[in-house]
Amino acid sequence: MECSGNQNKDEIRVQQNKKIIENLSRIKRKIAVLSGKGGVGKSTIAVNLAVYLAEKGFKVGLLDVDLHGPSVPTILGIKGFPLDMGNNSIMPVNYSENLKAVSVEGLLKDTDDALIWRGPMKIGVIRQFIADVDWGPLDFIIIDSPPGTGDEPLTVAQEIPGAEALIITTPQEVSMSDVRKSVNFCKTLDMPILGLIENMSGFVCPGCGKKTDIFKSGTGEAAAKKMGIKFLGALPIEPGIMGSSDKGAPFVKESASESAKIFGSIADKIL
Repeated sequence: MECSGNQNKDEIRVQQNKKIIENLSRIKRKIAVLSGKGGVGKSTIAVNLAVYLAEKGFKVGLLDVDLHGPSVPTILGIKGFPLDMGNNSIMPVNYSENLKAVSVEGLLKDTDDALIWRGPMKIGVIRQFIADVDWGPLDFIIIDSPPGTGDEPLTVAQEIPGAEALIITTPQEVSMSDVRKSVNFCKTLDMPILGLIENMSGFVCPGCGKKTDIFKSGTGEAAAKKMGIKFLGALPIEPGIMGSSDKGAPFVKESASESAKIFGSIADKIL
């Protein structure tokens, strides 16, 4: 005989599944930003894509499920990132008229607290975010996933049918090995791949304009061609991007930024 505790858990899961389906039905496109390794600028690109789309007039949600290293609040410049959890729903934080965001940082008493969670807890929180956040109708939801192919990206791929993958890399060969893992991850799960962005692709001197390939360049484009996925573009290293991200000012708003211009063309390809 099955114990009542297990029955209750099953009932809760069934109800949560219904809420997930209902929530996702009001979102037109779901884009998961993935990377094979950390430190490639995945969160920066996720945030700037969300801001760019919102400024184009689309209704956008930004979901930060990088549970152990949430960067979205810092890049958006929202301190504390409080989450309003009432009436059996989670209200996202309004960044602008067209952009709402949710981050796990909103669950922390202190932003320096470490989340020491095993897989089932992480999966449960991501499912709760998908089921309970009251986004309303959206044109896009951008999901900032942690690097690798672990519990969090797997949960996103399995719980959000139709999600498209946007893969971020840097030009070093060590990153290419991780890209191949990400591509194989998506193919195994039948997750459509929007394409590959090569970040930190050369340094453009702000004084003389000369480009220096610190980490090489062109590796991402060659890898994309070999793996049969679309290459969306290459973003250079630009000193101002780091400063603007730390100050909570997404670089796509910098009209003079070379990266902003390039990123606009990349985002238009996604559109």
